Amino acid sequence: MPELPEVESVRRTLEPRLLGARVTAATLRRPDILSTPPGEPRASTNRRLLVGGRITTLCRQGKQLAMLTHDGRACIVQLGMTGSLRWSSEPPAGDPSHHVHCIWTLGRGRGCLWFADPRRFGGLTSLRETSLPTHWAALGPDALSISGAHLRHTLELSRRAVKASLLDQRTLAGVGNIYADEALFVAKLSPHAPCCSLPPAAWENLAQAIRSILTQAVAAGGSTLRDYRDGEGNAGRYQARHNVYGRAGLPCPACGSPLSSGLLAQRTTVWCSACQG
Repeated sequence: MPELPEVESVRRTLEPRLLGARVTAATLRRPDILSTPPGEPRASTNRRLLVGGRITTLCRQGKQLAMLTHDGRACIVQLGMTGSLRWSSEPPAGDPSHHVHCIWTLGRGRGCLWFADPRRFGGLTSLRETSLPTHWAALGPDALSISGAHLRHTLELSRRAVKASLLDQRTLAGVGNIYADEALFVAKLSPHAPCCSLPPAAWENLAQAIRSILTQAVAAGGSTLRDYRDGEGNAGRYQARHNVYGRAGLPCPACGSPLSSGLLAQRTTVWCSACQG
């Protein structure tokens, strides 16, 4: 958390605020959150944080969001477990103890953008725009466009549990614990089933379920379970539509049986033993 729908909601709410804006200043309160991949040119912190650049594009792959400028620079934001990227008309109040690690000031009175991350599992990565495709090549296809053919080709020989495979960002980018549980419920697949045990038709059903669940979640602004907010500070609404995630012991919305719960891939997993086998 946040997963693809939350990051996409952040991207969509920030676009009207950021596109065309020039970054006039940046304040980095925690230098250790900013990294540069090997092979990228050495540059000042201001240059790495896009100062002087005009933001032309906000793009996303899975759970990663990138800001691109007119002069070919890019800054990737990874929200991790508790990170947020938010626009405001004024800088956030308080000192570094409030977990705000970076603040970008936008020119011509267009406000500011700030990155906060209480648990510091997220961070910023500076690189050239031309290096972005190579950097993102380590990720699988974006889950909003995943196909059954890709899932089958990648996973049909694997002995791993299907849920563990869905959480692997090298397989598909963007699915985490929430939407893996939800997609597997819709596809009527046990999260514990080994990938190699799935019949051919199951892969397309699973891909359709993933795309459908993620599309609905994006439309609802994502899921707010604790502190997630979009780029303008609004909570998501999709948590009210969760079928299984966070509902262990409650009746299955399809058959009424109590929902089961257990650890799988070190994640709390919820499923219906009757509907999902």
